[in-house]
Amino acid sequence: MKTKYIGIISREKNLEEWQVKNTIKLLGEGSTIPFISRYRKEATGSLDEIKIAEIKDLYRKLIDLDKRRDTILQSIDEQGKLTPELKIKIDEAASISELEDLYLPFKPRKKTRASVAKEKGLEPLAMLIFRQSEKNIELVAEKYINDKVQDIDEALQGARDIIAEWINENQTARDTVRRHFVRSAVITARVIKGKEQEGIKYQDYFAYSEPLKKCPSHRILAIFRGEEEGFLRVSIEPEEDNVLADLGKIFVKGSGDALNQVIMAIKDAYKRLLKPSIETEFRAISKEKADDEAIKVFAENLRQLLLAPPLGQKSVLAIDPGYRTGCKVVCLDEQGNLLHNETIYPHAPQNEKTTAIKKIKSLVNSYRPYAIAIGNGTASRETEQLIKKIPFEQDVKVFVVSEAGASVYSASKVARDEFPQYDVTVRGAVSIGRRLMDPLAELVKIEPKAIGVGQYQHDVDQTKLKESLDQVVESCVNLVGVEVNTASRHLLTYVSGLGPQLAQNIIDYRTENGPFASREDLKKVPRMGSKAFEQSAGFLRIRNGINPLDNSAVHPESYPVVEKMTKDLNTDINQLLSDEKIRNKIDISKYVTATTGLPTLQDIMNELAKPGRDPRTHIKIFEFSNEVFSIDDVKPGMILPGIVTNITNFGVFVDIGVKQDGLVHISQLADRFVTNPAEIVKLHQHVKVKVLDVDVARKRIQLTMKDV
Repeated sequence: MKTKYIGIISREKNLEEWQVKNTIKLLGEGSTIPFISRYRKEATGSLDEIKIAEIKDLYRKLIDLDKRRDTILQSIDEQGKLTPELKIKIDEAASISELEDLYLPFKPRKKTRASVAKEKGLEPLAMLIFRQSEKNIELVAEKYINDKVQDIDEALQGARDIIAEWINENQTARDTVRRHFVRSAVITARVIKGKEQEGIKYQDYFAYSEPLKKCPSHRILAIFRGEEEGFLRVSIEPEEDNVLADLGKIFVKGSGDALNQVIMAIKDAYKRLLKPSIETEFRAISKEKADDEAIKVFAENLRQLLLAPPLGQKSVLAIDPGYRTGCKVVCLDEQGNLLHNETIYPHAPQNEKTTAIKKIKSLVNSYRPYAIAIGNGTASRETEQLIKKIPFEQDVKVFVVSEAGASVYSASKVARDEFPQYDVTVRGAVSIGRRLMDPLAELVKIEPKAIGVGQYQHDVDQTKLKESLDQVVESCVNLVGVEVNTASRHLLTYVSGLGPQLAQNIIDYRTENGPFASREDLKKVPRMGSKAFEQSAGFLRIRNGINPLDNSAVHPESYPVVEKMTKDLNTDINQLLSDEKIRNKIDISKYVTATTGLPTLQDIMNELAKPGRDPRTHIKIFEFSNEVFSIDDVKPGMILPGIVTNITNFGVFVDIGVKQDGLVHISQLADRFVTNPAEIVKLHQHVKVKVLDVDVARKRIQLTMKDV
């Protein structure tokens, strides 16, 4: 661990150096972000997962920067051109762009116009011109005519090519151009002639320009996608005259003919070398910022989706609705095991409503489900209406469940392994039912980006996206905790310190030896070393185990602290958990040690008050309007109930009970200026919206939440 990294990170993230140092040390020892955040608060000063992830990310970037620095130093040294002054500059370079600027004059490259001119012997002429002291430059240039240089014009052109390259390699010049890009670059998009019809979805950008610094991430990604698909021509550049004027201040020093040659070289250097190079750099910077913003939105949406309220361990009848192929019906027990499946055909073209109602009534009477889950896809509203009209003999709650990603799961290897004897329709219906019971446990089986709660997820850096989303899944799984005796391999995989192999080993051990009776038993699992146990044990729950603390978030390393509390109070753990009066007698300051501080002791007390509590809220039943079933029923002015299905930077999408979600633009979210839609609504929130406009042909519904 380099000391300079600690200083840089602490300054940039506004943290104490000891917090950064300890966090990097813990990460280096193999500790996970959830573990550090939850169980090493004394070491980090109670940093949350976001701050720890930021430290990890910046630390990795600094390491990558140093790797590039070493490569550059080695390359220049091998050329025999590494001076002490240059080495100091390279060592002190604080960014990748600064490093690359310093390396540019020494970078091995193919033949350039300047290198060709140098081969012709024109470098001395370029130096004379660049000094701008010669009055009659043509007379000087005449001396350089030879068998490789035909005339004065060719000599001057070659000299200007060399000067242009010098200007391009000058760090002050590059920084000057960069400043103009930062302050005043404009992103411009134009339709490629003849592509107007084919690229109609990019119509908003056919003749578009906006200051780059004001262009939001979703627009940048849309413009770049239009360019990638061959419909738009895109450029990013500042006002040319202003840039040339500032470059002139750096390089124009004299008068006469030489001055004019330098001015021509400056213009050529900017248009041919500097502008394309810096534009590429700013495209990359803009894309990276847009990616980061889109990934952040996706990650927050995913977090909210994974932490959606669960129904819990209750039996469920689940329906995957459909028209022609019918509605697939499955019955699941409290653990989500498939008990029965069949298909009903209540909708067109079969219209077997009476038979369908009889079957559903019979299944409810036989399997006694607590709730019915209906997928929100095709024929969802009609199926919901049908179910709500059935006079059941018992109280059965009806929920509409998001199908996002269910088809991906049902066709996956995971689903085939779980249900090898059933087809995709049965697997899809099972997934819908299990999502109601425990969204987190079911959704971890699906590739996060396939869940469909992001914006431009296919356009962003896929490695970054996967890393961010996996981190969110890991965070959510460990926040909730996992019942080790019922969890699937997929859920266990995301537990801190486990991973796929250990998760499978736990399943295999459980199958062979029966349920785990204590957390200590986990140490018997093959390859469960001390580090893996340390990282995972606090997040694994054992209900009705030998030790009541095994069903809590109290880490086994802290059990001696709790045991000392019970001994001091002359009680036992069960009484401590159940009796608030006894807990109130505890003075936690008495139990502070070198390794266990007040933050950990406070966490222990909170956990003793509500052991194994689920941080997720309670599920609520939602009902769509009985007035609308398709987009044709939606009229401007209607006020309708809806569910937030996706949050983007430009607004939120709301399901109002028709096939197409409506859009509440960011400007329509509240009677005030909104910078981030996530400040106003959450995913799956129940909202009231007013219809502003309906475009049936384009299948677009504009909504507002103002004055509703």
